[in-house]
Amino acid sequence: MNLAFRFSYFGDRFFGSQMQPGLRTVEGEFIEACRLLGLFDDWREANFVTAGRTDRGVHARGQVCSFSTDKPERAIEALNEVLPADIWCTAWAGVPDGFHPRYSAASRTYRYDFFPAPGDTAAMHEAAQEFLGRHDFSSFSRASDRNPERTILAARVFADGPFAVFEVTGESFLWNMVRCMATALERAGRGEAGAGEISRLFRGPVEQRIPAAPPEGLVLWDIDCGVSFTPLPIDEKSRRHLADRHRYHAVMAEVAARLAPDTPKYKTF
Repeated sequence: MNLAFRFSYFGDRFFGSQMQPGLRTVEGEFIEACRLLGLFDDWREANFVTAGRTDRGVHARGQVCSFSTDKPERAIEALNEVLPADIWCTAWAGVPDGFHPRYSAASRTYRYDFFPAPGDTAAMHEAAQEFLGRHDFSSFSRASDRNPERTILAARVFADGPFAVFEVTGESFLWNMVRCMATALERAGRGEAGAGEISRLFRGPVEQRIPAAPPEGLVLWDIDCGVSFTPLPIDEKSRRHLADRHRYHAVMAEVAARLAPDTPKYKTF
């Protein structure tokens, strides 16, 4: 049976999502969990694939993978028990032969959470509208031999407490593209880039590449694969892991504030 799983992960302890020899990656941990459960022996024969890769330190709320197995009930019932605490499945679905989460995806949504002290959120939102449509994103990505043209379907910036959040939906994205877009918007929020700057970069020389924002703020938010998923509850070990990470960062924020009393204190989430 062909199965698809929607899953989440906290990316700070992974060397990216794609398998790499000798390094801890999301795909590597997921495949090992499947092997331990006897869902398949060879991931290639099982056609294990994910909808896309994320860089080191990037998180996911709605990543999607698929594979074939003759033990679907075991996969649905036990994967969350075997996966490490920083990966957890949130939903599953039976999918037809030929389903491929990468090529079947109609769109992908990312969020850059969060810009601290964002400045003018309205200016950031206005600048984000310049991304809409199809453009050459060479100045907003790492250099590669891939076609630099991409289509952005929706983009917005909104306030969330003392932070600003950039949400963008596109058919596909280039390497570091969302993080470069986030850098451009942060400049707009600080008044360092005027109206039309993004459009100018679309037309300007490729040498003017925008640097990528830090990976820790990026979340793969959702992937539209045209699949109706059945929800799965988060397992207790993953719930505890997230609570521990929340406490750790809250403590570090307080330590920073005490070491430097003039450091702004931000609400923790």
